Amino acid sequence: MDGDWDEVVRIQFPPPGVHALPSAVTTMTFDTSQELLWTGNEYGRVSSFYGTELQRYTSFKAHLTVDGAVRQILVNDKGVIVLGSKDVHMAQRRGPPLWHIRHEDMKDLRCMSFTSKGTSEIIVAGLQDKMFVIDLTKGEVMKQVPTDHQYTIMRRSRYICAATKNGSVNLLDPVNFSVIKSWNAHSALINDMDAQHDFIVTCGFSLRQGQNFVLDPFLNVFDIKKMSSMPPIPFPAGAAYVRMHPRMLTTSIVVSQSGQMHIVDLMNPNTSNVRQANVLTYLSMFEIAPSGEAMALTDAECFIHLWGSPSKLHFVDLPGPIDSATPEEPIPQIEWTPETPLNSIGLPYYREVLASAWPGLICDIGAPPVKFDSQFLSGLKPAEFGLYGRNSRGLRRNQAEKTRDMDKVANSGLKAPKFLSEKARESAQSRVTAFDDKTDELSNTGAESSNESKKSEVPVMYRNVEIKYSKFGVDDFDFGFYNKSRYSGLEIHISNSYANSLLQILHFTPLIRNLALQHTATACISEICLLCELGFLFDMLQKAEGSICQATNLLKTLSSHPQAGPLGLLEEDPHGSSLNVMLQGLTRFLLDKIVHDFKSMAPSPVTMEQVLSTAATSSIRCMNCRSEYTRPGSTFVNDLLYPSIKTPGRATKMPRITFSEVLKSSVERETTSKGWCSRCQRYQTIATRKTVHSIPAVMMLNTAVTSQDHRMLWSTPGWLPEEIGIIVEQGQFFCYEGEDLKLHLQRGIHNITVYSLVGMAINIDSGQVQKPHLVAMVNVAHAEPQAPAQSQWHLFNDFLVRSVSTEEALTFNSSWKIPSVLAFQVKEANNKIDTDWKQHLDTSLLYQDLTPMLGIENRTYQTLRADTERPGPNTIIALDTEFVAVRQPEIEMNSDGERETIRPIVYALARVSVVRGQGEDEGLPLIDDYIAIREPIVDYLTSYSGITQEDLDPRISQHSLLPLKIVYKKLWILLNLGCKFLGHGLKQDFRVINIHIPKVQVIDTIDLFFLKSRLRKLSLAFLAWYLLKEDIQMETHDSIEDSRTALKLYRKYLEFEDAGILDAMLQDIYRAGRDVNFKPPRKDGQGIKRTDTPPLPVEGVSGPTTPARTTPSGVGFGGGTNWTPGKGSPMR
Repeated sequence: MDGDWDEVVRIQFPPPGVHALPSAVTTMTFDTSQELLWTGNEYGRVSSFYGTELQRYTSFKAHLTVDGAVRQILVNDKGVIVLGSKDVHMAQRRGPPLWHIRHEDMKDLRCMSFTSKGTSEIIVAGLQDKMFVIDLTKGEVMKQVPTDHQYTIMRRSRYICAATKNGSVNLLDPVNFSVIKSWNAHSALINDMDAQHDFIVTCGFSLRQGQNFVLDPFLNVFDIKKMSSMPPIPFPAGAAYVRMHPRMLTTSIVVSQSGQMHIVDLMNPNTSNVRQANVLTYLSMFEIAPSGEAMALTDAECFIHLWGSPSKLHFVDLPGPIDSATPEEPIPQIEWTPETPLNSIGLPYYREVLASAWPGLICDIGAPPVKFDSQFLSGLKPAEFGLYGRNSRGLRRNQAEKTRDMDKVANSGLKAPKFLSEKARESAQSRVTAFDDKTDELSNTGAESSNESKKSEVPVMYRNVEIKYSKFGVDDFDFGFYNKSRYSGLEIHISNSYANSLLQILHFTPLIRNLALQHTATACISEICLLCELGFLFDMLQKAEGSICQATNLLKTLSSHPQAGPLGLLEEDPHGSSLNVMLQGLTRFLLDKIVHDFKSMAPSPVTMEQVLSTAATSSIRCMNCRSEYTRPGSTFVNDLLYPSIKTPGRATKMPRITFSEVLKSSVERETTSKGWCSRCQRYQTIATRKTVHSIPAVMMLNTAVTSQDHRMLWSTPGWLPEEIGIIVEQGQFFCYEGEDLKLHLQRGIHNITVYSLVGMAINIDSGQVQKPHLVAMVNVAHAEPQAPAQSQWHLFNDFLVRSVSTEEALTFNSSWKIPSVLAFQVKEANNKIDTDWKQHLDTSLLYQDLTPMLGIENRTYQTLRADTERPGPNTIIALDTEFVAVRQPEIEMNSDGERETIRPIVYALARVSVVRGQGEDEGLPLIDDYIAIREPIVDYLTSYSGITQEDLDPRISQHSLLPLKIVYKKLWILLNLGCKFLGHGLKQDFRVINIHIPKVQVIDTIDLFFLKSRLRKLSLAFLAWYLLKEDIQMETHDSIEDSRTALKLYRKYLEFEDAGILDAMLQDIYRAGRDVNFKPPRKDGQGIKRTDTPPLPVEGVSGPTTPARTTPSGVGFGGGTNWTPGKGSPMR
């Protein structure tokens, strides 16, 4: 709230009739797309006021007078939704009604909110036992939802936040409207509530002596992301009304009935801005505009007060025009005489075809409109004639765009390869190895051109890559088509995958990789430790050796970090920042957090800080009184500071600016600006400069390119050097490159530190059809165990990985290729890869029972015994997992009527069971952990997984319920101890766990009992029935039972192999399977329905998998017994 905020206008609320007394405002809201303020009165009438002078615009009756006051008003792009006590009304902004719903079960409605379908659907509730879901497009009640709570206020955030009549706040699922979380906010009732982003704020009443309601002198705050309450914020005047600021995510405005207004930062409640409204009685309502630049208040005398800054007052940022009534012009009288020309009458008649007649030709009509990026539209400025902004389309001004060719341009990149299942089918039909004619397209792209970056259009290898999904899911996509190297790419269908480029740079920086793995090998089990997640990812990228990887767990941890959202680092939060700015912010945030994480466990806490920190002191001096003081100025990331480039005269030549000069000025940062001088007691010109004490081993730089001059500087050939030399003497910073660097190294006078360019994140933004995205350019030679003879630059465009020349890597293009983040490392640290961390791996987690309070009857596992059980390379462990769905697939129907998957179903790990595979305790679980899942679960898949809601509820779960980080780390320790993982269909398990197990450590029975010529992989249930004579998965799946069964099948496989009858047995298995359609029959000969395991996409194989058993809906694991041992099991 600016300093000049004050009351701008005050108007009397119109009375309901000509001679009636003024009535009070019962509800009020600002329009989201026009400069309108909507109000309702006690008699069912809705009125709107236009502009900053609150001129009357429309007024219409929404409800009968006998039905009482207007309860609430919502707006969308179609019109205004008005809630009464017994009906719902929707009208256009001009007043004409669109529909009116009155239902016999609508008895006392109080509130409404938009649902998960955006502004096309609402849910209506009140002091009654039923809620109504209404389709705003059709104007129909779609369904009735029974409820045990009676609601008075609703607000839409991540969830539907609803206030009950007894003072509690419920979080409702916006899809099925079930109660997810509930808090007791106030002892009597809630007077006002608001919700935005991650916070809910409430103010209400309590009962005092004499049974009177008294306003609570505090503001209650609840954190939606953490699902917890925060300390109340005191408000001695009595908090009556509250609103979250629509632009400042953690700022709340609290108002008392006496008119006292406090602007409070929820994260720092000690600082507040206080204002006083000029009211003679008391305030009755308060609302803030979507722009954050206007507030409306109403008082008991029926006045509406509009507050704001007179110079900035507006309701919405890009207001649409309002419709005004068009005055009717009188029709002129026509004098009818024999001389009156017929064409003046308006009824022409002609015998011949006019030249202006529509020809009988087939023409193209309805060309698609130009698609503008939302970020571009948000940056436009309004004017009288419309909106205007920078021309970023790559076309001339006023040049029309041929939009019919847009799809051709968008699809002109690399064609998606065939699915693996299609290739396997073709291979089986032709009996030869499938060969795709397109496989060399990527490697041959640009082979004739020595430097792709000099082209005016974005080359194929830099364009957006996209994953296509078949019915078998993402694993059917041929990632190998895009990557022929031994360096792994990262998938992109995960939230916040814009960070992929930064993660690749950090992975190929040996110092950071070494420290991350050293930290991960410690006993750290913090759930939000980003350094551990980096270590897990780096280890996975190393072990994958070119196979596709995904940073799912790391990005989940980032999304759940309490500081990531407010800093604008999450893609799911609308904040309008470009990916380039977000990545630079993420670099600062990530480095700061990994330094903090390293301190928590490392014996020498300063190691990571020394590697990343530029130690400096900032000197601040007043240019008037010459007073000076210092403060710490160390930083982990340096933003480049460019000199102002002045246009030279005719005779003068533009001075050459080198990268070294820019880096020197950026680190020392000599700047002048206006600031407050405590000695002068006024604003003066303040000069700042940094005194550098030491430089880091890894220097991270944000390029901070903001102008065309900066872009032209980067596009200068050879401007970015591969090596720089830095000298720090007496607080001064000197940087050299090229011949100057060679000269200093030859002289050897100064102690110069040489840095190598490890990599850079590059922003690809052509401003045309494709959306901006980020790629990484990395010199992988510095991360090899042995130093190669020359640089080995590689492009990492998410999962597209390709080797490029040094010239290609270091050439930038001002129109579409500009770096965002640079990483330099001291040359001495190149190729020093630490593998000793495996020798110091802390394995104590495997021997700890983290749920000691679990009852014996519910304990399904026995942790390893430290004295006798030491897992190693010869240890076999049987693994099986269960998972739940946290996001349903997004499927759309194309013009041919075919279903196309836009986003696949997303699973989350729910249970992990690891069984001993040898020794006297063979078959005994050493791990049987359930995972406490943070994301909302959309389907427990009980018939497939055996998981129920009670199993994952921390309050009532009877199992070992642990955070994902701890369960994952147990498996990661076993992996790095060299254990062999045995199971059936492990590929899907590894994918959901987000771990990569080398093939030499995997024993998969789905591959052991498989004939490639049959194109069918056999289910665990069928193999158990045929080979073990056991019936498993009769009612539901159990991961312990499945692990033991896979272990027994492996023993059978070894028997067949030792006896030399394996091939014959495989033929018998498939022959018997064909006779029973690969479905295990019951012993009495009757068929039995079995639970179908979700299909496992199998590399190189198409066709169905053998179905497993199905159960009736509702029968699931977790209700009675905890696990079912197989026949012959030592646990029987």
